[in-house]
Amino acid sequence: MNAPQNGSQKPAASKMSDLPARVASGVVMIALALAALWWGGQPFVLFWLAAAIAIIWEWLRMTGAEGNRPAFAAGAAGVAAAAALAAQGLDHFAVIPLAAGALAVAFFTRDGKPLWCAAGVFYAGLFMIALIGFRLSLLYGVQAVLWLFAVVWGTDILAYFGGRTIGGPKLWPRISPSKTWSGFLTGVTGGALAGVCVAYASMPAGRVSMLALFIMGLAVAAFSQAGDFFESAMKRKAGVKDSSQLIPGHGGVMDRLDGFNFACVLAGLIAWIKGGPLQSASALLLW
Repeated sequence: MNAPQNGSQKPAASKMSDLPARVASGVVMIALALAALWWGGQPFVLFWLAAAIAIIWEWLRMTGAEGNRPAFAAGAAGVAAAAALAAQGLDHFAVIPLAAGALAVAFFTRDGKPLWCAAGVFYAGLFMIALIGFRLSLLYGVQAVLWLFAVVWGTDILAYFGGRTIGGPKLWPRISPSKTWSGFLTGVTGGALAGVCVAYASMPAGRVSMLALFIMGLAVAAFSQAGDFFESAMKRKAGVKDSSQLIPGHGGVMDRLDGFNFACVLAGLIAWIKGGPLQSASALLLW
């Protein structure tokens, strides 16, 4: 994320006061994500299922269905069933309970914005299915998820420093006033390079085309930035600053996973085209 466009003293002071909470929350989130990745199996599935359910709650909150318990229960049940199928290697069938959950959410919110509310089930579930498929692959599951972490985290960090150091024209000021073209380009390039470094360090020599991974990393990193813009536009439409206050100093789960969500979906689509169930990680990394 890039630096604020025009930092007044009051926002700057507020950011400084939130800094300890932001740092502590960030360290805890990274530690939990890496621990779940290392452990694999049910802990990994449950960790990301919890994130998906939190996203559904935040999505309904921003689409005018906050407090609609039947809609939330239907969406949560849909992603839970999808997670169970993905955990059994049935990634291709996991979309079915997502669709059923989305239809139920639309039914329970038919007096408001049913299609918009229902879309949240797919937003929360598709990235989770892809991520579970990667981790539970027969080969290179840990490496595939580490590669995604590296690309997305590298993109966010280097976009922030690139935009702050270089500055220049804004990328899409109406949606995200602080983001610049310089931040976008340095972030996407840096994220792709971070992914290459992780693959080089963790994959068997000679099994991976680093050039192909770099090119794919550019696409995934750019798509992660698109996810950031998507959530910014959604928050503007809803008139909220953060998707929620679930994470001290960071806002909501959607605020932290917007780019990662889109990156996982694109990576999952690439792996699905190249490979299939139980081998999505090797399909993603081996070129």
